Amino acid sequence: MTFFCSVGMYFSAVLLLVGALNNCILLHRLVLFGENMFDIMLESVFWLNLFSVTLIQIALGADNLIIITILAGKLPVSQRKKAIYIGLLLAMVFRIILLFMISYILKYATEAFYHLDFKSAMLTLEGEFSGKAVVLMIGGLFLIWKGVRELRHKSKGMTGDGGSSASFAGVIAIIVGMNLLFSVDSILTVVGMTDIFLVMAGSVVLSVIVMLVFAGAISDYLNENPDFEILGLFVLMLIGFVLILEGGHVAHLTVNASQFPYIPQWIVIFILLLMFSVDLYQNWYERKRGKK
Repeated sequence: MTFFCSVGMYFSAVLLLVGALNNCILLHRLVLFGENMFDIMLESVFWLNLFSVTLIQIALGADNLIIITILAGKLPVSQRKKAIYIGLLLAMVFRIILLFMISYILKYATEAFYHLDFKSAMLTLEGEFSGKAVVLMIGGLFLIWKGVRELRHKSKGMTGDGGSSASFAGVIAIIVGMNLLFSVDSILTVVGMTDIFLVMAGSVVLSVIVMLVFAGAISDYLNENPDFEILGLFVLMLIGFVLILEGGHVAHLTVNASQFPYIPQWIVIFILLLMFSVDLYQNWYERKRGKK
């Protein structure tokens, strides 16, 4: 495990370093020499920068793809792929708009607007809440509530195939909202890697295209394996819990002098891969045993 973690961290560090170096080269040529952006686009340095930023976007959006696929499960099977595609495309447009407003987003996301200082005989709470912290914690609570609600429906024999389960527009709105929520970190990361808007927007478009390619396969697999969707709901709640912890960490929230921990992205991805690998192996083993 240590080996794979080290490789993953090393690979991520290399990508960040390559992106930073290429960004410096591009800015140097654009600002100091006044070169045309379209001329630079024809050179490898631009595409290497775009490639490194896009890979980071895809890595940060892996859990997002699983979540929106599960959220679309409330619709009839015939509408799920359409909802995912439309939701992702709309989210892509909104993410590019957010990049235009990134200076305001960064200011609102990092500056604390509420200072918590509660002390009693049994409990002590301290923290500095910013816009980013509040959004992350509210999003985490929403995912946990959504997972618990869906599990209750399934325990009562309710499925996502009924016409009254959810409206098409409602599911798309949730997909767009969750995509934007999970894009907060990736947008901030991209802005930290490059100051070239064309690279930012291009990485968003390319990462969404990759999501669109794999979304159909994931949706088909969930339709063919209903038990896998149950696991997905637990994943939903796990990521919700992680978002709450991350929001608390951003807010420097302490409970009785214990600060909310920061959970690196690679740990979350590793847990998700482990959970899905166990379920895949169990399904394979049951099918193999059923053939005997």
